[in-house]
Amino acid sequence: MKRNVNKNDLSKVKAANLKDLIKNVQGPLNDIPMTQFIINMNASLPQSQKFIIHVLDNTHLFVRSDMAGMIRSAISDFRDANTYEKPA
Repeated sequence: MKRNVNKNDLSKVKAANLKDLIKNVQGPLNDIPMTQFIINMNASLPQSQKFIIHVLDNTHLFVRSDMAGMIRSAISDFRDANTYEKPA
């Protein structure tokens, strides 16, 4: 049985799972606080720049694949700013 596919379905198929997009970033990829950080970052953008396509659950998102670099950079900056370094 064939299924009719529209352009909206195709854009969702092309989008990558966030876990796959940031697999090279160190640290846990499936924690709820990091997912909330990404959702809040998306919410702060104008409608034309929003990158979340669909929230699957508390730890998985579908995002626009062309925004992978920006997401990686924001996560890296967030982790750098919130990493404790023992004083020398």
